[in-house]
Amino acid sequence: MSAQSHQPPHSSSHAHAPEPHPHYSRATLWLLATIAGVSVANIYFNQPLLGDFRASFPQDAYLIGAVPTATQLGYALGMLVLAPLGDRFDRRMLILLQLAALGVSLVAACAAPTLAVLVAASLAIGVVATIAQQAVPFSAELAPAAERGHAVGTVMSGLLLGILLARTVSGFVAEYFGWRAVFGASVVATIALAVVVMMRLPKSRPTSTLSYGKLLVSMWHLTVENPGLREAALTGGALFAGFSAFWSLLTLLLAGEPFHMGPQAAGLFGIVGAAGALAAPLAGKSADKRGPRAVISLSIGLVALSFVVFAFSARSIAGLVVGVIVLDIGVQAAQISNQSRIYALKPEARSRVNTVYMVAYFIGGAAGSGLASLAWHAMGWTGVCLVGLAATGLAGFSHWRGRERRLVSRQVRGE
Repeated sequence: MSAQSHQPPHSSSHAHAPEPHPHYSRATLWLLATIAGVSVANIYFNQPLLGDFRASFPQDAYLIGAVPTATQLGYALGMLVLAPLGDRFDRRMLILLQLAALGVSLVAACAAPTLAVLVAASLAIGVVATIAQQAVPFSAELAPAAERGHAVGTVMSGLLLGILLARTVSGFVAEYFGWRAVFGASVVATIALAVVVMMRLPKSRPTSTLSYGKLLVSMWHLTVENPGLREAALTGGALFAGFSAFWSLLTLLLAGEPFHMGPQAAGLFGIVGAAGALAAPLAGKSADKRGPRAVISLSIGLVALSFVVFAFSARSIAGLVVGVIVLDIGVQAAQISNQSRIYALKPEARSRVNTVYMVAYFIGGAAGSGLASLAWHAMGWTGVCLVGLAATGLAGFSHWRGRERRLVSRQVRGE
């Protein structure tokens, strides 16, 4: 049978990959990076505000943790139900619609009279803040194949800066103006971004005519039929598990001996971690030149090294700073390379492929946070570092197994 005969008719409506977009430019990439960063920051704004929420809603103090939980669940739901639409509809239109919904959700959060309203608004914010999952595949569509890694890396740098700096900005604004001002400021930023999108962002080319239901079902088929996608998802999810293990427990480490630092100190480490985000375009260029697998191998080594550094830095700020830089560069370089790989697997299904990858990515992050919390109570900081090393080992095994599979496949074909 030919390769085409194995491809199910429902997996795509187009047999050929779309050509690079005529409006590809550096300015467009940086606009997509801004879209990704501003939108994803809304997922993390509420994490430094839990104390302020408790003061505003003292009768519901024991339920304050539902706010960030609802936001994260909303983001996972949004990835599943909204991100695949980028293959079916113009991404520019989807981005504008989600920005409008995000603005409304932020206004509801800003004016929330009760904790229940704030939780509901946070769930909605999570769902529609998945705008970044339209921006990243859009960059892969715009770029020629030889520059795809660089394009994805540029947009991902904006997304990563949004993640890392959101807590710092939120804490600063809340300290001087109150927690409602954080959501109010985000409303203003969202409106300004929508205006720029209307003026500057080109339209995308839909690559599928599948119904919405078939789009969702096709993601299962894409996962089953593409071992490279499964490998990238497991590798990326495992590395993000280690990343989340560190960042989830850093505040507890800094609060104890010998540091006695508050949550704002952990937020400032986000600025240090921005080095990884700034390195993302370089990682993309390296993936274009040397191939993504080589970059992923190096990245796994860097992440493992960072946890060794962390293990010896339980009483050293300098060691933690060095470890954060190494960790973020390693994780983000692997992320760029993995996404560059998966976008090349099914160019006509980039939004759905990205959805599969990112859902696995965030499942890994949630697992890393949970396991690290258990390890902290059992073994302290050493346990957290062991969780990070174990997650990195899983990523290394997945990456090695994928290489072996490729070698066997080439031998079978007689290459």
